Parts: sequence; C-alpha cells; structure tokens
Amino acid sequence: MTAGRNSAVGEQAATKSKKAAKATKSSAKPESRLAMVRRARRINRELAEVYPYAHPELDFENPFQLLVATVLSAQTTDLRVNQTTPALFARFPTPEELAAANPEEVEELIRPTGFFRAKTKSITGLAAAIRDDFGGEVPGRLEDLVKLPGVGRKTAFVVLGNAFGVPGLTVDTHFQRLVRRWKWTEQEDPEKIEAEIAAIFPKSEWTMLSHRVIFHGRRICHARKPACGACPIAHLCPAYGEGETDPDKAKKLLKYEMGGMPGQRLKPPAGYPGRPAPPLGAAG
Repeated sequence: MTAGRNSAVGEQAATKSKKAAKATKSSAKPESRLAMVRRARRINRELAEVYPYAHPELDFENPFQLLVATVLSAQTTDLRVNQTTPALFARFPTPEELAAANPEEVEELIRPTGFFRAKTKSITGLAAAIRDDFGGEVPGRLEDLVKLPGVGRKTAFVVLGNAFGVPGLTVDTHFQRLVRRWKWTEQEDPEKIEAEIAAIFPKSEWTMLSHRVIFHGRRICHARKPACGACPIAHLCPAYGEGETDPDKAKKLLKYEMGGMPGQRLKPPAGYPGRPAPPLGAAG
C-alpha cells in the first residue's frame, strides 16, 4: 500500500469518527430491529471495502492442514501457528502419518503453540479418526467434523468455509466481542450468537463476514483499547468512545502484525479456494 493511500484511509476514518461522536450524542431513541439489521448490513458492506480480501490467516495447503492448524490456534496467535506448522506438516504430511506418530515427537514440534500435550492428543486423535472413519479424507459435513477430537463448531466452520466452500460463521473471541459492541446481539453463548447473526445476513455472506469481523477485531477494534478514532466504521458503531477517540493517538493502536492494513488487497494464502485478488484500484 502506498503512503498516500495509508494517509487517505486514516483521514477517512478520522472524519467518520467525528460523525460518530455526533451520532452517538443524538441517538436517544431505542433502535428498532429493522434499523439494526440495516446498520449491520451496512457495516458488512463497509468492512468489505476496508478489507476486500479478508481471509483465514492460518497457512494451509489442504483441508487436513487447515483443520490441524485451527486446532493448534487455540490460546495462541495465528502467527505463532504459522511459524510452527511447516515442520509439523513436513514430518507428518498425512492423517495416517500423524495418527501413527510418537506423541513425544509431536509435542516437541508443537510446543511453541502452548498446551502442547492436550493439543497433541487432539490432533493425533482427529488424525486417527480421519484415517479410520473417513478413509483418510477430512469430512465435509458439520455433523462429522464436530465428532473429531478437539473440533467444535467454530473449528468446523473454519474448515467448511475455507476448505470446502460451505458457508458458516466463525464465532471466535473477536467475533463475539465485536457483534456485541455493535449491538447485533446480547447473547453470550457462541451457539446463540451464531443463530442470531445468521438471521441477520444471507447465508452466502457468512464466511466472508466472519473474516471481515475478525480482521477488524485484530487490527482496530481491540478488546482492551479499541482504536475508535481510526475506525472506518465509527459512524455506525453504538460503542464509539469505549476506546481512544483522538485520531493521532488511535493510529498508534493499530495492529498489522499479520500484514493486512485497512484498505489493502491481500494475497490469499496457499490453498484458499477463492479467486485471486484483483490489483489495487481495479474494479471488483
């Protein structure tokens, strides 16, 4: 991304954050269900412009690698998982080989991701189940995936949406935090959150909505100190003001450790089934 475009994105966010301050003060009436749905869909559209090629930030080349990487990502960062999985997959490239692996060797390989003993049990167990129950192929159905060791609905939807093209909502901690801040739901339980958000958006949007929300949560709308003054959707956010509203101070809170900046078209990871991203400035 050019410096000029970075500046333009920042200025646009600052302008919108000022509008948000005014909107927050004037919004005394309770929001109707219809108004909330319209606002939610507008947030999704605007996030699509800010993150036009949001994608899973785990590196993978096939469904098996994505499944294992997603299980390993619990309680750690995608960056740390991406630093760890190349050696793991080079040593154990198939479910059959991972299922037969010495647990101590697997533990040593995945130690940097934390909770390595429990994760070793999960990934060797799911590899054995894939070998024994699914002919060595990762199943493409939710009801089959959630039966695998260490695999819940969140992990299953990551795999379904990004390896099989089956729409699903990835209700991780970022997603939960943002949809509650945006007043799309008041639920705390992930499955209830999933159901309420699914009712707002068409099914075809579920996977990309998840990526956009998670991108935004990682880069701008942080848990402890959201960068409200640098947020491009501040004018649509009922929680505006929970974080830093000064544009210059807010810019310092932005995080781009995975390489994706607001407005930047990102190259998809290996194995991602979507179409290549068009060059910057090209028509969608």
